[in-house]
Amino acid sequence: MDSSTTRQRKNAGEINQSAEQNTYSQSEEDFDQFTDGDSNSKDRSDGKVKEKKGEPKDDTPEFMKDALKDMKPRWRNWWVRIFFTLVMIAAFAAVIYFGPFAFMGLVILLQMKSFHEIISITYQVYKSYKLPWVRTLCWYFLFCANYFFYGEIVAERFASLIRSEEILTFFAHYHRMISLALYLVGFIMFVLSLVKYHYRLQFYMFAWTHMVLLLIVTQSHLLIQNLLEGLIWLVVPAMMVVCNDCFAYICGFFFGKTPLIKLSPKKTWEGFIGGALFTIIFGWVIAGFLAQFSYLTCPSEVKPNLSVNLDCDPSSIFQSQTYTVPLFIKVLFKPLLIDLTTVEMLPFQLHCLAISIFASSIAPFGGFFASGFKRAFKIKDFSDTIPGHGGVVDRFDCQILMATFVNVYLSTFIRLPSPNKLFQSITMMSTADQISLFTDLHQHLASQGLIP
Repeated sequence: MDSSTTRQRKNAGEINQSAEQNTYSQSEEDFDQFTDGDSNSKDRSDGKVKEKKGEPKDDTPEFMKDALKDMKPRWRNWWVRIFFTLVMIAAFAAVIYFGPFAFMGLVILLQMKSFHEIISITYQVYKSYKLPWVRTLCWYFLFCANYFFYGEIVAERFASLIRSEEILTFFAHYHRMISLALYLVGFIMFVLSLVKYHYRLQFYMFAWTHMVLLLIVTQSHLLIQNLLEGLIWLVVPAMMVVCNDCFAYICGFFFGKTPLIKLSPKKTWEGFIGGALFTIIFGWVIAGFLAQFSYLTCPSEVKPNLSVNLDCDPSSIFQSQTYTVPLFIKVLFKPLLIDLTTVEMLPFQLHCLAISIFASSIAPFGGFFASGFKRAFKIKDFSDTIPGHGGVVDRFDCQILMATFVNVYLSTFIRLPSPNKLFQSITMMSTADQISLFTDLHQHLASQGLIP
């Protein structure tokens, strides 16, 4: 009797263990088949690819189909891309007109759409398992990240607004503690949502969400930091990336023959080099033109009534200066009977020369990264939001590296302690600390003989 019962329990345990292993292996197999381009599902996926290649998807909008119906697919796609490129340029110009707050809203909208496009890719794997709180936690962590990063910006840049409202002062003072508390709530929710047999998939999603937050939210935060230093620090680099993308496409379309990188078979060396040359020229010209508008060059100063002051005396980097021409450049121009000794230009143009070189040589690797990402998941585009271009991530992938570079460049070579920023920080101090600081500063200046 006892031996029979023991045997039955042993058999039941083996069955449960086998079922558990099968569940684990099945869930991991499903995930690997979706994510691994070289998995055992290759034959099946190849069949799908061949089927799609036989019937290429037509991305032409309805209102353009009649006008483009007699064209070959290659030229039809060309005109669709050109049309919507011009639409995006017009929308970009409108946002510039409406100022910093419009830019902030646009950046946040693009960030949320990009996050949605990337998260939706993995959700195709997880939705079949009906795991609890998957999408809810993704969007909750996005909220936590935005609250932390943009709260930091508000505390630093909107000091005069914060001082005008007691409740805002409270949130500014305890901002980081509140941010930590919000994140811990999400962390606990994730732990409580763990389901037996699906632990690995859920931890995949947890890591995936944090990776996307690092790539998307951090970069959008840096973009807003850049534009608050002056709209020109967002507008010009963004225009350089757009210029490089457009002319790389045009040069590659008409002259491309030599493949550039296996991740993007349509990219060619001719397009890469042509885009770089046009970007450097464009960057120099557009920098000299836009630097004359204080609306673009002045740092954004937000007042308590939420108006933005964009009127200031131009910084030295936006004022023309005379430079001595280096010897090797003199030698280059000597055969042309041009005697260059000095040249007058804006320091900002020299800075933009460095930024344009980055935009044309390094920033495109953000696009290559996105191409590899799409190949890993066997998708053509992240979405079909923009006809002829794909999704928001497809269009703004190169801006990811650009935002980081410009922010680091500003911090290293441009940004200096500003009296306005220091004053905002001082006004956040207690009255006793302000008086103590005033006394110390007065004594220091008096010891230097600068004041009586």
